[in-house]
Amino acid sequence: MTSAPSAVLENGHRELVDAFESFVRRELVPLAAELPETADLPPADLRSYVRRRSAALGFYAGDQPEELGGSGMPFTAVVLLHHAAGRSGCSLAPYALAGSDGPSPLLRHGTPEQVERFLLPLVRGEAARCLALTEPHAGSDAFRLTTTAKRDGDDWLISGRKTFVSNADRADFALVVTATDQGDGVTGGATAFVLPMDQPGLRIGQRYEGMSGEPLFELLLEQVRVPMDAVIGGEEGVGAAMALAVDSLSRGRLVVAAMCNGVAEYALRLGVEYAREREAFGERIGSYQHVQEHLVRSRAEVEASKLLTLACARLVDEGTEAPENAALAKLTASETAVRVVDRSLQVHGATGWVRGHPLEFLYRYVRMMTIIEGTSEVQKVIIARAMGLN
Repeated sequence: MTSAPSAVLENGHRELVDAFESFVRRELVPLAAELPETADLPPADLRSYVRRRSAALGFYAGDQPEELGGSGMPFTAVVLLHHAAGRSGCSLAPYALAGSDGPSPLLRHGTPEQVERFLLPLVRGEAARCLALTEPHAGSDAFRLTTTAKRDGDDWLISGRKTFVSNADRADFALVVTATDQGDGVTGGATAFVLPMDQPGLRIGQRYEGMSGEPLFELLLEQVRVPMDAVIGGEEGVGAAMALAVDSLSRGRLVVAAMCNGVAEYALRLGVEYAREREAFGERIGSYQHVQEHLVRSRAEVEASKLLTLACARLVDEGTEAPENAALAKLTASETAVRVVDRSLQVHGATGWVRGHPLEFLYRYVRMMTIIEGTSEVQKVIIARAMGLN
């Protein structure tokens, strides 16, 4: 299936996207073919290998500056690569690009020592991290944190409970965001700490099994004692975690949008191919108007979502992005992906519903996308504020 708008927009990064797609076909598709059909998650060692191999080729964390070991690619290129990963239909492709286990913009604000110890191994694909922000009563409302960091002499004591933490079981260190109590009655802001996973007092609690097979974890912090050099940004980072994280929000949401667009395009391709081949009542089902309605409507929505996401990515590169732009792209792409996968599964009927069919997995996978990086409702609140509606 051709895609004229994307062909025009991708011209500037065509060679990069082609090289990534070639890498996926040549190296990742054969590896994925060896996995059990009903396996939702690849083994941890295989994901680690894919991450390191992609880093060696310059794809993983390619948006990082060259002085940090990245390729210095613009954010538009990053978005196109994530789109290509989703579009490929290869279960290993998403792990070839930095996501929630890769470099965090928070660490770009770190001290030189933190960059050397934590960020550089992430860029090289040699380490993985997790982000501990959500709490049982503080998810989208991140300012209601109850996990606290209190000054104790020259150290900090961190206590609290984090929940729904992805990658915790395979992370080398955690980025932990806490409310800050600086002593002497001075309380304010949130502070981000970087903690090795073997830090005394830090342990993994309950394991949650997600719909798409990706587990989430509880992190328990019990009087975890850390020095000032655990604060991301050092002294200047105390109380400033939310401000430091602002520049990561748009990028994270646009990456999710790009992946959703790619997955939706892949699901649509499966639907079109099946409609061309499957016969019922003596005709290919693609000749029936109600099947065409599913597929044509999906095509229109996918193309519109792709254009919106790419336009927002260009604003990031131009330095003129605003939070509502990424919110619009993430809301549109995630909701579109849910609808497109649902329609394609409907076209397949029972065939697509059976465990082991790509659409059965994607049906569960894309449902998660309307929740991560801020639910659809949170995106609507951001957009409404930008419209002056509150």
